[in-house]
Amino acid sequence: RHLFSLLDQKVIAPTTKVFNDVPVSSSDISVDPSRNLWFRLFVPDTKSSAETLLPLIVYFHGGGFTYFGPDSRSFDALCCNLAAQIPATIVSVNYRLAPEHRFPCAYDDGFDTLKYIEAQNYAVLPSKTDLSKCFIAGDSAGGNIAHHVTHRACKDSHQFKKIKIVGLLAMQPLFGGEERTASELRLTRVPFLNIESTDRMWRNFLPEGADRNHKAANVFRDGPNFKAADTVPEDFPSSLVFVAGFDTLQDWQKRYCVGLRRCGKEVWLVEYPNGIHGFYNFPELPESALIVKEVRQFIQEK
Repeated sequence: RHLFSLLDQKVIAPTTKVFNDVPVSSSDISVDPSRNLWFRLFVPDTKSSAETLLPLIVYFHGGGFTYFGPDSRSFDALCCNLAAQIPATIVSVNYRLAPEHRFPCAYDDGFDTLKYIEAQNYAVLPSKTDLSKCFIAGDSAGGNIAHHVTHRACKDSHQFKKIKIVGLLAMQPLFGGEERTASELRLTRVPFLNIESTDRMWRNFLPEGADRNHKAANVFRDGPNFKAADTVPEDFPSSLVFVAGFDTLQDWQKRYCVGLRRCGKEVWLVEYPNGIHGFYNFPELPESALIVKEVRQFIQEK
């Protein structure tokens, strides 16, 4: 991680940036200093009516459970862009990283951040935020965290009186299993991600001695004892899942969509045949602009 950190440029908050002529302010809010749990808050100045409420997006960054943070330049820029173009209030969570903090630390941090927002609400969020229109989002490993945090929040929904989760946004979520899928075997030389790197990520994150069929990785394990009711809570929200044609994880992501549908859940699958893993971090790629439009449409329809 020390060598990797040399490439991980950080952005300091508070600051204000302009995306598509929309100023977006950012600030860092501490949740639990003892575990360095905090989030970066992004608030767009839409100059619209004061009565117009903004949806809330709670975002989990990618990085194989091991790298990056909300203050990494690419994720700071991504959240600023989403905040401006949707528009939305965005909470980008700084969860604990593996291998020092394995499963379920990242999930606990995400869930505890939701509870913190529920308790503090407008003491830390702008009053124009609509807590009843909350979306849990994430990319890659963050997409995995988003699923598990959503699952837990829906299962323990009695803890939330103000926050209502109405959607899940999973951008190329990291799932896996002991089986080798066709895309894992075929896409061995694509940028950023291959079997060796994803295996290493799971070794860093999963409990000692666990294999990739652990529930954190292989969410919808087939078998004679499969019960949809045991897999996702009844009020698990609609999901928007993004898949790319040059992403080694694509088969697991498609299986995830099949699993949600098998549980009776509403799923929109968006595929970009020419996309690579993490394409949304490269504004020059055409798919990067398309994904923002898809997210905006999904949120506006909720």
